[in-house]
Amino acid sequence: MQAIILAAGMGRRLGEYTKDNTKCMVPVNGVRLIDRLLHQLSGLGLSRVIIVVGYKGRELQAYIGHRYDDHLRIEYVDNPVYDKTNNIYSLSLAKQQLQEDDTLLIESDLIFGDRLFPMILEAPEPNVALVAKYESWMDGTMVRIDQDRNIVNFIPKQAFRYEDIAHYYKTVNIYKFSRQFSQHVYVPFLEAYCHALGNNEYYEQVLRVITLLDRSDLKALDIGDEKWYEIDDVQDLDIAETLFASGDEMLQRFSRRYGGYWRFPRMLDFCYLVNPYFPSLQMKNEMRANFDTLLTEYPSGMGVNSLLAGKYFGIRQQYVMVGNGAAELIKSLMENTEGRFGVVYPTFEEYPHRLQREQIVSFVPQGPDLAYTADDLIQFFGQHAVDTLLLINPDNPTGNFIPRADVVRLAQWCQEKGIRLVVDESFVDFSTDFQTNSLLDNATLESLPGLIVMKSISKSFGVPGLRLGVMASSDTALIDRLKKDVAIWNINSFAEYYMQIFGKYTGDYTRACRKFLAERDRFRRRLAEVSYLRVLPSQANYFCCEVQAPLTSAELTHRLLEEFNILIKDCNTKTALQGRNFIRISVRNRHDNDQLVEALLQIKDNAGL
Repeated sequence: MQAIILAAGMGRRLGEYTKDNTKCMVPVNGVRLIDRLLHQLSGLGLSRVIIVVGYKGRELQAYIGHRYDDHLRIEYVDNPVYDKTNNIYSLSLAKQQLQEDDTLLIESDLIFGDRLFPMILEAPEPNVALVAKYESWMDGTMVRIDQDRNIVNFIPKQAFRYEDIAHYYKTVNIYKFSRQFSQHVYVPFLEAYCHALGNNEYYEQVLRVITLLDRSDLKALDIGDEKWYEIDDVQDLDIAETLFASGDEMLQRFSRRYGGYWRFPRMLDFCYLVNPYFPSLQMKNEMRANFDTLLTEYPSGMGVNSLLAGKYFGIRQQYVMVGNGAAELIKSLMENTEGRFGVVYPTFEEYPHRLQREQIVSFVPQGPDLAYTADDLIQFFGQHAVDTLLLINPDNPTGNFIPRADVVRLAQWCQEKGIRLVVDESFVDFSTDFQTNSLLDNATLESLPGLIVMKSISKSFGVPGLRLGVMASSDTALIDRLKKDVAIWNINSFAEYYMQIFGKYTGDYTRACRKFLAERDRFRRRLAEVSYLRVLPSQANYFCCEVQAPLTSAELTHRLLEEFNILIKDCNTKTALQGRNFIRISVRNRHDNDQLVEALLQIKDNAGL
């Protein structure tokens, strides 16, 4: 067995990274792609490795030098017209070598786990293509396979159909060809194809012709959950460095992304918080039906969107403003707030991060469950004067909840003391009796002009991609002032249309919330099976859990990510929780929740707890 590596391309889309080097010289987490690849090949007992070079080929050869002589016999083939040809020509230059032995054919801009080469070599079939089930990040040649793993068609970019993605597999660009297949099938077709259509094509087009003529015995081998990535541009490089990081670095890289985890479709995200049962399919279909219009038309301004938000929650237009997510509204509010600010820790730190340290008056509940009541806040802040008091209800990350009647009583006390009360009720629809727990009604707002209600639509309504939030108060002077602080077109047409049609789906939303409450109760019972977790009571769509010895929150977070591709929130970075080994776990659907519990139980068994 030999290997042929195609490494002649210029990699223009990588910009500065390939200004002075070919793509395979790009480092991923400090290790160049070519070094990683040659290291993986060095343990396979190959007769030789042929590298087809072109752009910066001399530099690549000089870099490799003789460092691998003890394990690999490396030969080079030069493509002098790399800038005028494509990889079909690079492979044709090595066609003689291709016919001299069984061959692993590899593109050099790949990064993948160590299991892939053993997988393809252990496959009993002589001619195999590694493939992966289609995911949204994938680009390039796709294939369709039959029930016997035969590749029945190669799908080039121009023939790609999104309605068929359920049947597509992406070629990983690692192949195993037998000597006989190369001699009697592939190379003759390669020569004929180049003669007829030229050298500016892809070598997989030859395989497509072969499969269309029904002369191929090329099998597909699905790599399953094995990690791999093809690096064509800086975005690919960024994702690859996250996927193939290890330990603390992997966790830090995911954390610095602040979401966007749809780029990692195999990861289970128990960190970010949304409703797993809404929007309904019918609502999604209505959004899809209007996609073209919403994509190509401008949204309305703040006036219209305030009207829609008022309709959405049943409050007056002049009392509400819409934000590009609650985060935009929090920023505007906090930057326009002066004086001392009462904060209950631990908390959602988007609020206090906008303040100077000397502005903050901290209240930290002392009980083991991190619980507190309206009376606790009245007593504490009656002795520690503040101008504004923040209440996250239910609280984040603890899930502590103060009933509506008590929140109103707290607001009345604040009004008597001249304290502005900010209540963030982003998670209130996950509370028991959710239909009566919100403060977003005209009577409440009008009776308490010092009350500001903040709500993220992303979380309980399950649409974080729309970036929607609202802030409401009967202090219309404040609302008008803050409206001038944000852009007049601060939300897009998709978010606007979602608010417009929501009223038709309130029944679906109520059913989704009830379904969620049932699943949260079931999930809590399942988490109770994990002996090293102490689960705090919660009225939100997450559980705050204390990780007990000998495990730590950091160790558990790392193990879930590295061993099971599951992301949770380690609360050790939160004020008042440092060193206390708390984690936060969101509530997802039944299937995902059970998958997390099984991973937690497996960690328990492996650790002998």
